[in-house]
Amino acid sequence: MKPLEILDCMATPDGRELVLYKQGDLFSIQIDRYDLMSSRAYASEEALAHLTIAELAGRKAPRLIIGGLGMGYTVRAALDAVGEDPRAEIIVAEVFPAVITWNRQVLGGLAGHPLDDPRVQVAEGDVADVVAGESRAFDAILLDIDNGPQAMTLDSNERIYQQRGLSRLRRALTPGGVLAIWSADNDPRFADRLRRTEFEVTVHRVHARNAKRGRRHVIFMARPRSGKH
Repeated sequence: MKPLEILDCMATPDGRELVLYKQGDLFSIQIDRYDLMSSRAYASEEALAHLTIAELAGRKAPRLIIGGLGMGYTVRAALDAVGEDPRAEIIVAEVFPAVITWNRQVLGGLAGHPLDDPRVQVAEGDVADVVAGESRAFDAILLDIDNGPQAMTLDSNERIYQQRGLSRLRRALTPGGVLAIWSADNDPRFADRLRRTEFEVTVHRVHARNAKRGRRHVIFMARPRSGKH
């Protein structure tokens, strides 16, 4: 077995340790020794983007915001899903500067350097704050900032999963827009919270790996009820 190398590490504002590892050609990111993501299992991140774009039913010049850069797989899948549309706009909100640096350097090639696409803008900051600071609505908001709808990477993320935070996201969507949340596991209570926040909810179970076997992850797809924005 090839040795595990620590390529970089940083302390989060909450005092957690975020570490980038490499083992052979495998990369992984951990927080306090808990796996956040791996270059071995990213099919569900791609599904997050593909399912979301499919919900937009061919809308021209879609405007998306992705909360959480990860290793760039969701951004790449979103670019692939919108095709050659030159007016598409994808904002990536990433709260950790180190993750942005990693994606511009050592991790960039994993997903084909999606940050180099001129349709992609990177916003360093909390996705809730980035959304709040935008004057234009989004056709889709995609969240992959924790391992599910509860705060893990930052304690402050908890606000985005509560009804008040979800209501703010709903109001930031265009008519017919969608909110999509990635989760390692199903969470019926969170799905109910979305419904109480005037969303119609579909729960998708998707494969974690492209091999189409083994563990599945969950995508919560939430669309505002008619007239609720």
